[in-house]
Amino acid sequence: MRTIMSKNTGLNAIEIQCLRQSLGLTTEQVASITKASNEDVMAWESGEQEAPIPAQKKLLEIDDIIEMQVLNTSDGIEELFKKEPKRRLAFVVYPTQALYTQYNPEFLSTLPLTELYNAAAWRIKKECKLVLEVDVSLVALDAEAYKAYRADNGMSESRESRAKWAATQL
Repeated sequence: MRTIMSKNTGLNAIEIQCLRQSLGLTTEQVASITKASNEDVMAWESGEQEAPIPAQKKLLEIDDIIEMQVLNTSDGIEELFKKEPKRRLAFVVYPTQALYTQYNPEFLSTLPLTELYNAAAWRIKKECKLVLEVDVSLVALDAEAYKAYRADNGMSESRESRAKWAATQL
């Protein structure tokens, strides 16, 4: 879906639209991320305007960050399976921006929207199924159920605690 970006050649209208859709974003969210108007984004996607190179680069950078997360996570899962063979995993995803922000402050600079984190989780799920033959379930975080689980098991808040809770939801 990407073209090689030179000085004069960027993404065309359909490539901008496909990139936005692959990130799971609305035109309003792309406008917010690129500091453009929603009308501008719609004009980019219809071919009425060319998307500014900085906006294109921002979207491609986000896509690259997600791809790096997919590769790093898939590599980590592959290593884990060498030690402890499993064929089912659960990943926590966040149904709202507020929950994402509360539980993932460390990711806000790289993936500022829940949808981007969830797009990464979806790509990890596909990669694990295709390459590692592992079924990954995406489990929406239920904050109250998760807090109760932590209390019942004497656990502190951590990514590992969320992963253990998610595994109980399978």
